[in-house]
Amino acid sequence: THSAGALYQTFPPAEARRILQRIEFHYTPKHASWLNMVEIEIGVLRGQCLDRRIDDPKQLRREISAWERHRNAARSRIKWMFTIEKARAKMGRAYPNPSKES
Repeated sequence: THSAGALYQTFPPAEARRILQRIEFHYTPKHASWLNMVEIEIGVLRGQCLDRRIDDPKQLRREISAWERHRNAARSRIKWMFTIEKARAKMGRAYPNPSKES
């Protein structure tokens, strides 16, 4: 995991403080179905848009923005197969059944 302490372990204090002023940590779950969907979407991006070398960062941003606009306009979706019932069977503590908690 990334933390402010890791920066202080890697860099001198002044440099660690300088870096920390420029970043913001966003902690997200490591084990969640949404993460799988993100990985699927990144795979689609790679296959449809990043299937060639783009060596100019501005061109890369334009290509990704155009792909994103097209995908959103088409209302593209991921067909997610992992149902709540499957989640409860596999990871019961993370997905409790509200009807059994009475």
